[in-house]
Amino acid sequence: MRVYSVSGMGGHRSRLPLAIVVAVVAAGAATMILRPRSGLIEPAAVEVEAYFSAAELDRAEDFRSLQRLLGLAGIGLSGLTLAIVALRPPRAVRGLVERAGRRPIRGAALVGAGLVLVLTVVELPLSAVRHERAKDVGLATQDWLPWLGDLAKSTGISSLFAAGGAALALALVRRFPRGWWAPAAGCVTAVGVLTIYLFPVVVDPLFNDFEQLPDGRLRSNVLELAERSGVDVGEVYRVDASRRTTAANAYVGGLGHTKRVVVYDNLLEDFPADEVRSVIAHELAHVKNRDVPRGLLWLALVAPAGTFLAQQLARRLRGEGWERPGPEVVPTLALSFALVSFGVGVGSNVLSREVEARADAFSIELTDDPAAHIRLERRLAVNNVGDPDPPSLLHLLFGTHPTTIDRIGIGEAYRSGAR
Repeated sequence: MRVYSVSGMGGHRSRLPLAIVVAVVAAGAATMILRPRSGLIEPAAVEVEAYFSAAELDRAEDFRSLQRLLGLAGIGLSGLTLAIVALRPPRAVRGLVERAGRRPIRGAALVGAGLVLVLTVVELPLSAVRHERAKDVGLATQDWLPWLGDLAKSTGISSLFAAGGAALALALVRRFPRGWWAPAAGCVTAVGVLTIYLFPVVVDPLFNDFEQLPDGRLRSNVLELAERSGVDVGEVYRVDASRRTTAANAYVGGLGHTKRVVVYDNLLEDFPADEVRSVIAHELAHVKNRDVPRGLLWLALVAPAGTFLAQQLARRLRGEGWERPGPEVVPTLALSFALVSFGVGVGSNVLSREVEARADAFSIELTDDPAAHIRLERRLAVNNVGDPDPPSLLHLLFGTHPTTIDRIGIGEAYRSGAR
């Protein structure tokens, strides 16, 4: 592929607005295609003060407001660091990248892993403050040494993925200089499938211990709910989340033989049986509606437009230097993919919120116990020091679930007969 001159950049620049439009349309269309068509309950309008005391709301606001600012600062600091490395790299960085360029693909892997290490170090002070504040309110249970150990493990895993991704990206750019975005889209989808399939059995056990629910009342309840809802539940596991946090949660993960429902041990031990039953029913809804495979389908639909936008953005940011490039383009590619991922992620969150709302409705209808659902949502917010009604803009950008007050409203709507 030729090196773009200043005059030759005009055609390329005209493609960037088109690529943005295509990505927005693709994300919106995928969300519309896959959004729930039925099974939703419109939340009743409720007042947050009717369910939470002033002290509980003040505690959540005091904790979450600064945590949000620290989180946003971390995103901004990481983005700024990545932008500097990509667009105005210091002389020492340029020297390291030049030496890595002697073996381009291997060098790209080293640069990718190095970026993860740099960003981890840059974010470390803010991450440490967030952890200390979580300990202060009783949400985090880890001392500093175990916390740093987990951070080291997660950084190592992320570095391996970044190394592989950077090497693959550079190989595609060099092999398909004009159209590398197309095979890259297939790779993005394939990696998404593999990670969801493998993480429950390869990565997750590095951080926690998982055990199948033993025979007993809870297991019987799970099997009874699964039979009533016509769900092949796979397996239900208990995870020792209390080694790290007092927050209660549950989730569905895996594909095929690795499909599973995972429930936090502190949820099982600290919450009443009817509320645990409500949680299990919610997770069974995700299995019944095949929400994990549908999430992968959303990724497959959006990936081509996303990688095309990443290609056009990377060309705009770097300008020249795309003729048989070396590891020096990896930071620009990383910055481009990070920006695109953030943008299309907003569309993914819209879909996620509706999917979670449908799971809430399914849970309430399956258990026919809206009171337990309402008590559960209130208890989760208080226990997890969550903001039941967060700022609208932040929820729009980052929220993957309905707000607590909306989830309570779903229960109240069902209780009042508004199905």
